[in-house]
Amino acid sequence: MPLPPATQTDVFDTFWRFAAERQQVFFRKLEGYPPPWTEDPIIGRHKFTNAYRASDRVSQYLIRHVIYQGQQTPEEIFFRTILFKLFNKIDTWEMLTSRLGFPNSRDYSFKGYDEIYVEAMRAGTAIYSGAYIMPSGTRAFGYREKHRNHLKLLESMMKDHVADQIAEAPCMNHAFGLLRSYPGLGNFLSYQLITDLNYSSICDFSEMEFTSPGPGALDGIHKCFSDLRGFDESDIIRWVADRQEKEFEHRGIVFRSLFGRPLQLIDCQNLFCEVSKYARIRHPAIRGTNDRTRIKQIYRPNNKPIEFWYPPKWGINEMVPPARALF
Repeated sequence: MPLPPATQTDVFDTFWRFAAERQQVFFRKLEGYPPPWTEDPIIGRHKFTNAYRASDRVSQYLIRHVIYQGQQTPEEIFFRTILFKLFNKIDTWEMLTSRLGFPNSRDYSFKGYDEIYVEAMRAGTAIYSGAYIMPSGTRAFGYREKHRNHLKLLESMMKDHVADQIAEAPCMNHAFGLLRSYPGLGNFLSYQLITDLNYSSICDFSEMEFTSPGPGALDGIHKCFSDLRGFDESDIIRWVADRQEKEFEHRGIVFRSLFGRPLQLIDCQNLFCEVSKYARIRHPAIRGTNDRTRIKQIYRPNNKPIEFWYPPKWGINEMVPPARALF
């Protein structure tokens, strides 16, 4: 894509420096270096996702322990992936499996799953991740309780054989549209879900094919560019992904890719979201599309190491060393 005539701000330069430093932190942890892993006080104090989405703890768990465990039929992979992602919380999945065994669609029971979730909530356990907000789905499915509507959403998708439709989809955008047609799944959630399903053997779309920026990414883009001058935000994400080598080189930044895999559209979308947060402190005078001024989450190491493992079709797992540090 040619250079867009968009007006850049200082945050655009920060975007590249943040991406490189956050990825360097990932490798320093992976290679067993002791803390501190960065001299950047903002990255050192606050929680940010990895430069590569698939390296995040929840994505890693999904790939290794949900998608690639259990039966590998499209129907079962789809069932497990959507069930996990509707709550997006490792503890919720492990609570379910400890009570029912490894989930599969044949043994699924609305009543059985509902009882487990209700019992957990009555005990004060949060069953949803705070990573992003899931719409309640009450208008579509009629329950006051959000988790019941989400179980009914999953039932509806299974009844419609969406897994087979995605397996036959000619492109990622088409598969995204299939998910987008269901109540409560807007652009952001549908893009996240098709990206997760694309880690599996159901489909094999290029992550450079399609993107749909979420609210955080939109804010980050408008902090990096004061005027898009006719380009939409998806154009900007693609332009950034296409130019990544030139932009790093132009700034004299050494960027360690994910074992030879460049940043993909989904990764650049996420980086715009993260730099949106980072800029609240680094560039407080530059405003995007919201008025947030603080970063809420403080970084705290997790004492459970991650054995990093990526979709086998990427061909990089043989290059991944064992994790030797807390993440």
